[in-house]
Amino acid sequence: MKAGGQDIGKRQAGTAWQRLAGALLVLIPLTLPAIAKAASARVPRNLGQTTATVVNAAQAHPAGTIVIKSDERTLDLVLSGKSALRYRIGVGRDGFRWTGVVRIGRKAEWPDWRPPAEMKLRSPELPDLVPAGPFNPMGARGLYLYRGGADTLYRIHGTNEQSTVGEFASSGCFRMSNADVIDLYNRVKLGATVVVK
Repeated sequence: MKAGGQDIGKRQAGTAWQRLAGALLVLIPLTLPAIAKAASARVPRNLGQTTATVVNAAQAHPAGTIVIKSDERTLDLVLSGKSALRYRIGVGRDGFRWTGVVRIGRKAEWPDWRPPAEMKLRSPELPDLVPAGPFNPMGARGLYLYRGGADTLYRIHGTNEQSTVGEFASSGCFRMSNADVIDLYNRVKLGATVVVK
């Protein structure tokens, strides 16, 4: 009798789990669109301002070179010896600006972001990886800056925080509106020289 009662109890427990699993199979498809819709609402629909303007000035660098002037918060893509395409950018805040000559070593569309170890030391709450999307500080495109074949960990990238473009706001990277960085990405070649002043 006891064994039979245990069998009945197991069958009832099994049936309860089956009912719960069945309910979940009905509820999950109903909740996924709501979750997707909520996440989608956070994705920027506006890629930000296009700030590119052609400027006429003597250029000491060959066409295709990028010249960044941190103090002026501008990025110039040299078009010829007399003109450049100028974009408004965000640059490093006090203590995070740098100068030098680097190259575009990699290009990525809607890149993920891995905070560098130094940044994680300053902000331990940062995740190890932020996938592409509305919470990713790299925005729509990433141009990875290399020196001597090694990644400097600095980037020219888009941003989903458009208010930081034109400001001293980053940890050494160069921020552009997503509209501008897409335009620059399409124009610049791998291996292009980047002069940071």
